[in-house]
Amino acid sequence: MDRVKYLVESKLFGVCAKLGERLNFSASSIRLYFIYASFFTFGSPIIIYLFLVFWMEVRKHLRNNQNPSVWEI
Repeated sequence: MDRVKYLVESKLFGVCAKLGERLNFSASSIRLYFIYASFFTFGSPIIIYLFLVFWMEVRKHLRNNQNPSVWEI
């Protein structure tokens, strides 16, 4: 079970873990609230989640390439 938890928290996108670090909440409670919000609002937080995943990946890419050219973005 710990192996699955590690995979979910570190290897997947990590949006809930990153929000937990910033807001000083545990990542598991943020995931739980995200699931509840998804059920109550018929899945609309999934769009927000996907936007955050995209934004985090772009920021990570830009930080790795300090001076990216137009073709690397």
